[in-house]
Amino acid sequence: MSNFLSIATVTEAFRQVLNEAAADSGIAGAVATAVRPTSGANNGQPGNPPTVGVNLYLYQVTPNGSFRNMDAPTRRSDGSLLQPSRSAYDLHYLLTFYGSDTNLEPQRMIGNVLRVLHSVPVLTRKRIESVKMSFPFLAAANLETEVDTVKLNIIPLSLEELSKIWSVFFQTTYNLSLAFQASVVFIDGKEVSTPALPVLSRNVYVHPFQQPVIEQVLSQKNPADEPLSNQPILVGDILVLRGRQLRGEITRIRIGGQEITPDEVSESQIKFTLDMPPFAVQSLRAGVQGVQIVQPLMMGTPPTEHVGKESNVAAFVLLPTVTASAVSISSHVVDGVTLCTNDVTLNFTPRVGVNQRVALLLNEFNPPLTRPPFSYRFDVSFTPANPADTSVASIVTRVAEVAAGDYLVRVQVDGAESSLDPGADPDNPFFSDPQVTIS
Repeated sequence: MSNFLSIATVTEAFRQVLNEAAADSGIAGAVATAVRPTSGANNGQPGNPPTVGVNLYLYQVTPNGSFRNMDAPTRRSDGSLLQPSRSAYDLHYLLTFYGSDTNLEPQRMIGNVLRVLHSVPVLTRKRIESVKMSFPFLAAANLETEVDTVKLNIIPLSLEELSKIWSVFFQTTYNLSLAFQASVVFIDGKEVSTPALPVLSRNVYVHPFQQPVIEQVLSQKNPADEPLSNQPILVGDILVLRGRQLRGEITRIRIGGQEITPDEVSESQIKFTLDMPPFAVQSLRAGVQGVQIVQPLMMGTPPTEHVGKESNVAAFVLLPTVTASAVSISSHVVDGVTLCTNDVTLNFTPRVGVNQRVALLLNEFNPPLTRPPFSYRFDVSFTPANPADTSVASIVTRVAEVAAGDYLVRVQVDGAESSLDPGADPDNPFFSDPQVTIS
C-alpha cells in the first residue's frame, strides 16, 4: 500500500542517491538538488540548482500501461464499494549536471551517477525509511510497504526530444542532462471497503465440452414405423432427431419458442411428439421451423438450472392440415357452365399467424372425360375478430367464378403446402381428401 505522498517520497529518495553519488565523484563541493533548472545556478541558495553537482527535476507523470486497469472495477452494480481505488504511475525525471566545463566536471559527475544507478537501480526500503525520518511532512508516507520496489531506468531521448523538454524552461540555457524513469509508483485511495462474508460452501463442477449436434430431422407417422426423411412433417407426427452427443444430464427440445421434454433420449437419437400440450397454446406455425437441443446444467446450493450446452439449429418444414366447407352465395351460367360464388371456411392445424401468407388451391375432383379438370388459386386475406389475437384457427374467404362441383382443397402457408390423402387402395391410388363442394 502507498498513499499520495509516494511521488514526493520517490523524488527525495532519488535525490539522496544522487547526492551520495555527487559526493563520491571526487569533485569538491558537488551536491544534488531537486529544484527547477534555471540559469542562475548557485550553491547554498534555496530554490536554485547547484553550481557544482546534479539537479533532479520531475517534469512528467504518466499512467503505467501495465497496471493502469488493475483496480477496475472498484464498485459493484449497486454502487457499493468493492475494493479501494489504486492507480499506477511512471515518474519522468530530468537530471542536469553543473560544474566547470574546462575541468569536465559535468562529464565526471554524469559518469559516476550512471555507475551508481546501474549498480543499484532501485530505491530500497531502507532508503525510503531514511527519507521519512529526515522530513516530517513525509512521515506519513508508506511507500516502503509496497511489495515491489521502485526501479530507476534511463530513458534514451533524441536530440529533438531533449530540445523540446528544455524549451519549456524560459530563458534557461541548456546543460548536460539525462532523463530517467522511476516505475512503478502506486497511489491508493482513501475509500474503505466493507469486508465480505466468507464463502459458506464451495461448488466446483467439471464438464467435458461435448456440444450436441443435430444431423437429421425425420418424421415417424406411427411408433412401429421407421422414420423417413422424405415423409411430410405434420402436427401429431413423431419427430426424430438424429445426431451425436444428444443425451445430457437434462435434455430438452427448443421449438416454437418453447422448451419441451422429449419422449425418448439416447446418444444418437431423440424422439418427441409434435402435438404436445405446449403447441396448443398458439405457438407453433406452419412453414420453416427451427429445432434445437438444450442441455442445462444443475449447479449451486441448492442446485438450480444454469445455461449449459446447446446444439446447432436444424430446420424443417411443418406442413399445415386443412378441412373446408362452403356456403353458396350466388351463381350464374356462362356457356353452359354454372359459375358460383361461395364463402369457404378453412380450418387450420396448426393455427395461422396474422403475418403469414395464405393461398387457397382448388382442383376439380373426378371431372368428366370430355374436358380437363378446372383448377383455381386464391390469395387469402383475413383479420382476426379480436385485434389482440396473433393467430387464428379458422378463416372464411370468398371464392368467385368457380365452376360448380367437388374440389380437392390445398392451402399454402408461407410456402408450406398442405398434403392430400392418396386414398386407401394402394393398387389404385388417387387423391381423395380433403374436399369441398362448390355450388
